[in-house]
Formats: sequence, structure tokens, C-alpha cells
Amino acid sequence: MKTYIRWGNGVSFLGETESGHTILMDGPPEVGGKNAGPRPMELLLMGTGGCTAFDVMLILKKKRQEISDCRVEIDAKRAEEDPKVFTHIHCHFILTGTNLKPKQVERAINLSAEKYCSASIMLGKTAKITHDFEIIER
Repeated sequence: MKTYIRWGNGVSFLGETESGHTILMDGPPEVGGKNAGPRPMELLLMGTGGCTAFDVMLILKKKRQEISDCRVEIDAKRAEEDPKVFTHIHCHFILTGTNLKPKQVERAINLSAEKYCSASIMLGKTAKITHDFEIIER
């Protein structure tokens, strides 16, 4: 896997993925940015959310759970000193479906966290990662 990062101006950078997608990253005005895009650390957190949501959806569908929506709200804390790594990450899953079984949902989240989600497992080397969930009946 490869990505390419190109400096724009100020503190903005254009990232391009090997699959041909691009995203503009930028900083806040107080460090020379124009707030024209997400911060790189926000993207890291967003990627982690996407990775774990993908796993959870796939596992639940394989378990024949009638899931129609999955959202993940992530709250993270960072170290105060450089390097400002994530120290705590909490993922709150909001799953919508018909007759979703809480034990199946909990198992899917745990499998993602402990076995499948590369991003979560990697970030878990510096951060304490916790999870919870709610089920909304469709």
C-alpha cells in the first residue's frame, strides 16, 4: 500500500491514495493553516472508525443479523506533550436493525477490536481503547 503526500501552501497537504482518491489536509489558522481540510490526526481517528465499522458490519451480516445502519462516535484524548499520541479512545457504536442480538453485537465489536481491525490494534499500542454500543430497533 502506498500514499503520496504533496505540500500545497502554508500547512496544507494533498494526500493521494494508491487507489486514486485524494484528500486535502490543513491546519488551523493559528499555525498558518486555512482550516481547509481535516487535520492528519483526525484522519487517523476517522480511518480507525471506518476500519472497525467495516469489520462489525461484515461480522454481523455473516451472523445473519438484520442490520440496516452502523455509526461510530469516537472520542479521543491525546498526550499534552510531543509526540501528542492518542492516549484514550472510546468508540460508541450505534447500530440500527431488526432483532439485533446484543451478544452478537458485543462479539462483533470484540472481534474487530482484538483480531481484525488493524488500525485499532495499532493505536492500542499507545492508547487505551474502550467500546460500548446501543441498538436502535428499526
